[in-house]
Amino acid sequence: MAVRTLRLVEEGDSVMLDRRPVKGGHMRVAFTTSDMKTVNAHFAGARTIAVYEISQDDSRFVEALQFENKSGEEGKHGDDGEERINARIRSLEGCALLFVKAIGGPAAAKVVRANVHPIKLPQEETIADVIERVQGMMKGNPPPWLRKIMLQTGGQVDEMAFMDDEE
Repeated sequence: MAVRTLRLVEEGDSVMLDRRPVKGGHMRVAFTTSDMKTVNAHFAGARTIAVYEISQDDSRFVEALQFENKSGEEGKHGDDGEERINARIRSLEGCALLFVKAIGGPAAAKVVRANVHPIKLPQEETIADVIERVQGMMKGNPPPWLRKIMLQTGGQVDEMAFMDDEE
């Protein structure tokens, strides 16, 4: 399955895409979207996955991954369903989080095995609002799953706040 990658190239950027996990308190976060503004697509049905680099105080668009084939929103997959899912999972390399409108259990398990934490939103939400909420969690007392990701990416984590949670 062909994946088309569209990314902004800023002055000084290398042409090669580095998909290693971002360090220094930054993480790559993916969003399934049909309009590049809202998390509003099922993982297998998403024509586009938007990827942003997020830190506690900043965010920037990194790339849009576009897929030719998609599943219907009802969750039924065609004959190439397995490859469709695998192509999407391969495209998430270097991402820490994946926000989706919906994702099936087997696909979610594969995403987790690829070291990406999938998060199903209860309703459609703008990408900007989700980014703001993630940044708020990063600044405060992040939940254990986010704390683990932040530690892996070299982010600042107040370990004493975590210790208070366990009392």
